[in-house]
Amino acid sequence: MNSFYEHHKDSINWHYRCFDRILLNGLIQPFQQPERVVGFFNTYRQLYPVTRETLRGIADQFQRWVTERAEKRNIPIVEAPKGRRDEFIDPYFERAKPDAVVAILKAREPARIMIAIGDKVANRWHLQFAQRWVIQYNFYINDRNWGRMFVRVCPYLPFSARICLNQHHWLANRMRQHGIGFKQAANAFLKCAVPDRMQELANSLTPRDLVTCGQKWLAHLTPFFTAREREHAGCQHRLFFSQVEYCDNLIFHRRAALDNLGQRLLDANRTIGQPNKITVIFGRKVTKQYRGKLQTEIEDMNLPNPVVRSHYRNGFIKQYVRDHIILRTEAASNNVNDYGVNKAVENLPALQKSLSEINDNYLNVQQDILETFVDRGQLRKLAEPTITSTGKRIPGLKLDHPRQLALMHALVRFAHVAADNTFTTAEIYPAVIKALGCVPDSYTLASLRYDLSKLRAKGLVAKLPNSRRYQLLPQGYSICLIFLKLFERVYAPLMAGLLSPFKADKRLESQRRSQLDRLYQRVIDDLDTLVQAVGLKAA
Repeated sequence: MNSFYEHHKDSINWHYRCFDRILLNGLIQPFQQPERVVGFFNTYRQLYPVTRETLRGIADQFQRWVTERAEKRNIPIVEAPKGRRDEFIDPYFERAKPDAVVAILKAREPARIMIAIGDKVANRWHLQFAQRWVIQYNFYINDRNWGRMFVRVCPYLPFSARICLNQHHWLANRMRQHGIGFKQAANAFLKCAVPDRMQELANSLTPRDLVTCGQKWLAHLTPFFTAREREHAGCQHRLFFSQVEYCDNLIFHRRAALDNLGQRLLDANRTIGQPNKITVIFGRKVTKQYRGKLQTEIEDMNLPNPVVRSHYRNGFIKQYVRDHIILRTEAASNNVNDYGVNKAVENLPALQKSLSEINDNYLNVQQDILETFVDRGQLRKLAEPTITSTGKRIPGLKLDHPRQLALMHALVRFAHVAADNTFTTAEIYPAVIKALGCVPDSYTLASLRYDLSKLRAKGLVAKLPNSRRYQLLPQGYSICLIFLKLFERVYAPLMAGLLSPFKADKRLESQRRSQLDRLYQRVIDDLDTLVQAVGLKAA
């Protein structure tokens, strides 16, 4: 398991991995060569030559078959919508029976088809491939094993096809068969009674599962070939990966924890597209000879859950929050050759291993984003009043309170180390007066004890039993340092540079300034740029 999960496992309820979208291209390999198409018609159909009318007649025959079949089985044939097809087709899947075609979408789309070029008078023709915009048919199916899926078939030779599957639906059917309780939201699982068994089922997916489903429907949806032709002439579609998504899903206990973590991830992932990190993630070295997209971008910023996407060649990995409690990291590819995997579906195990490693590498790169650095309200709690067991109300700590900062100055002095960080109020009183820059009359011992009580209420300081001595606890020492450094080294100098800058500094060359001044100025300039970028600059 990756280090990111190890850091956050206390906040994670359960997790799983599986393929999400699997897009397969179906090709009849003997029909990828024009001369073999001519040989098929000559041998099995006693037809020569193959003319333009022959090819057009095949397409017309397929379209008539689709229309007659749809009328016979009451399957609606509809024009493809302009928007998202998945949402448009949702109603057709309500109460769908197993192994049923629920709807057919017609759409004019580009396809590589066989055309005949020749002379009608001399009846001499030759075949070649060409790219054309033609009507294609998308069959939306409720498969018995795979659930919701679609098969797109081009009615023109060589009957190129595309199959879209989703392992979430396949996994849901398998869990029903095994009596495992779960809650599903589209292509995600929110709850599962036996997560380990679910992961075992997800890992059991084999190439045979893909081939069996694909061959069943492609043989059914290409009625042009006879059983003899399929067996002896090899007129069966072979399946190849076109697009694959493999997702890692971390289901958190609470939405608030994931919301805070998501904001940190958005900030940290802006730099994750650097070549050295892309090399680690995708396991492919980025050299000067590299050609392709190489960047990290944040998409859909207008939505509640933006998507962070890092690109490498034809692949990418994306990370986003879905359904409020799931952090999904998803490796994807439009060309699996980029990852050293061949496209045939028989290479499914190698592809799964490669995409799983990419997900792990991506999460490992984020390992410095620890749960302890995600805001869960600790700073706010330090500023809130403390109510003791007796009902006494003690004010909280303020980042810019002069008396509190002066007390912290006195507490973190090395003078207390030899005494095991213990002290009395009388011992630290002179140091507090000095840090405040005031006279004893304006800050009494009673005032010191009052300020010290605030630190005791927050567990930064403890009073030793049967003694007048106090002890600065390790966590209190660290928090005091943070308060002091943030105020004196960051907030105060930056506010001075922003509100009361020296005009003469603008005329001073950058190299003549001290390094510290140059760093402060860089922060101020970058803040101005950031404010403008997020639209907060005053009109």
